[in-house]
Amino acid sequence: MNIQNIPFETTDWSQVASVDHPGATGVATWRTRQLGTIRVRMVEYSADYLADHWCEKGHILLCVAGVLHTELADGRTVTLTPGMSYQVADGAQPHRSSTISGARLFIVD
Repeated sequence: MNIQNIPFETTDWSQVASVDHPGATGVATWRTRQLGTIRVRMVEYSADYLADHWCEKGHILLCVAGVLHTELADGRTVTLTPGMSYQVADGAQPHRSSTISGARLFIVD
């Protein structure tokens, strides 16, 4: 990641417009800032959310609240709780997320 030409500023995520993205079940609500080539998001997954696709985009993801389960295409599953993160490169390992009780994430990609 090469961070350039982004001035210092703060983000009040409650003031960023939200967009709903339905999953196979549940919904992901994204609040997104595009900062040059870097996308920064606060994402809220509803209870019983299951992604409707396998994602191959690279992310740095921090679980802020709730419990997130991420399944990798190779069959592994990881569980994140608040304060845990994962990192994955573009095209490295297809993955999809789910949650039973809901989760809030901070994502940089």
